[in-house]
Amino acid sequence: MPKIKTSRAAAKRFKKTGTGKLKRMKAYKSHILTKKSTKRKRNLRKATTVDAANIKAMKKILPYL
Repeated sequence: MPKIKTSRAAAKRFKKTGTGKLKRMKAYKSHILTKKSTKRKRNLRKATTVDAANIKAMKKILPYL
C-alpha cells in the first residue's frame, strides 16, 4: 500500500488540538473591512474547530495529522 500525500495547503491552515479536534481560523477577515463592525472583526480573530460534517473530508486530505 503506497503512502498517502498530505494536502500541503490544508496542512498550513489546520492544527490538531490536544483532544484530537482540528483547529482553524475564521474566514472573511482579509479585505473589505470598513463596512464590518468592530465587534464582528474582533470575533473573526478567534480560532474555532472544524465542523463535524467536514471531519471525514479533512481526515482524507490530512492523513498523518
